[in-house]
Amino acid sequence: MTELLGTEGDMVRTMNLGTRAGFNTRAHLHNAEKQAKERGLDKILIVDADSHHYENEWMTDIFRYVEDPVLRQTFLSNPGGKGSALLYNAARNQFNAGRILRYTKDRMESPEPGEHLDATRARRQREAIGLDYQVVFPTPMLQLGLHPNPRVETALAWAYTRWWTEEVLPNDPGMRTMVYLPFRDPEASLRMIETFSESPGVIGFMVTSTRFVAVHEDKYMPIYAALEERGMPLGFHAGFNQQDRLLEGMNRFLSVHAIGFVLNNLIHTTNLVINGIPERFPNLKLIIIESGLAWIPFLMQRLDNEYLMRTNEAPLLKKRPSEYMAQNFYYTTQPLEMENMQALELTLEMINAETQLMFASDYPHWDFNLPSTIYDLPFLNREQKLNILGRNALEVFPILKRDYEASSIRAHRPSVPPRNGAGHH
Repeated sequence: MTELLGTEGDMVRTMNLGTRAGFNTRAHLHNAEKQAKERGLDKILIVDADSHHYENEWMTDIFRYVEDPVLRQTFLSNPGGKGSALLYNAARNQFNAGRILRYTKDRMESPEPGEHLDATRARRQREAIGLDYQVVFPTPMLQLGLHPNPRVETALAWAYTRWWTEEVLPNDPGMRTMVYLPFRDPEASLRMIETFSESPGVIGFMVTSTRFVAVHEDKYMPIYAALEERGMPLGFHAGFNQQDRLLEGMNRFLSVHAIGFVLNNLIHTTNLVINGIPERFPNLKLIIIESGLAWIPFLMQRLDNEYLMRTNEAPLLKKRPSEYMAQNFYYTTQPLEMENMQALELTLEMINAETQLMFASDYPHWDFNLPSTIYDLPFLNREQKLNILGRNALEVFPILKRDYEASSIRAHRPSVPPRNGAGHH
């Protein structure tokens, strides 16, 4: 019994079920590569602001960087070696019957000689999708903000970042990351910023949004100040928690996925805006990652309406909440809600998409988007498309812009225009 894993040439391989054989990410994305070439996307700058790898494949390697010897030994002695049981799992109800799965098959992929497998996968993704750079995040670790033991989150954030920046990222100039901050521990988060700000491949820092913290509390102000001083953005990467009291009554993963990826970032954005964080740190770039866009107009209108009636409760604000959300915040496109083009067009106008929106694929997750989702939008002009697909990311990530301007990529990609860009139409 055989199963087709590729599409053409030497990428077409078969395998006996139950045995290890070849899987090739680029072959898997053959249709995406064909689409990119048909549209000429391989000739323009494209930055993927959100893609993923599965760090739980490498937990034994990561555990060796845990500083606490007791925790390190505990982790290394975990049955199975990969330690997935140590990662808090709040996503147990994904019903996959009848779906095409690739998450187990891509573990059969072979790396190029002398290259880490995750670097091989990332490069093949870029080559197929037409990317120049991709920002890569962990996946199971996005749930660590819910771990019952904060020491585990702090220890694994440090260990993962050392492994990632020392063993993988230095060998792949196209792959970048935003360092995981163990946000329940502000001192440890500051140490992460001070230690890894200049590490290879690091272009910013990230908070996993699925957590119960009030991001406006005074204890986080030194973190915001340190990032603003360094000119490095802070992302809030969405996730979901099906055991959340607000979501536990939902009996379908569809429901949890639709609401869960919005809920925490909606709350964090509200707290950041109403408590004046953009006024206190006007040069801090805040990025909302993987929550889609449809919720943003709702929150803009809702907060403006409340603010105009209760301005005394937001004394630091000098503008309406919607203005901060359209000027101080940046957003990633995935998952792009495209069922109502009129609503999408208005959404992009309200968030100043030409300067505030960055393309994201979220590959290899099941709901990933390709660059064509932006390139094919009929109501965007070419300059706006180029901004969203790549130019905006260069403005959000100064380190990436510096590297781009010094690289050979610039020679065959469009030049970066002034920040004011073109009008919406």
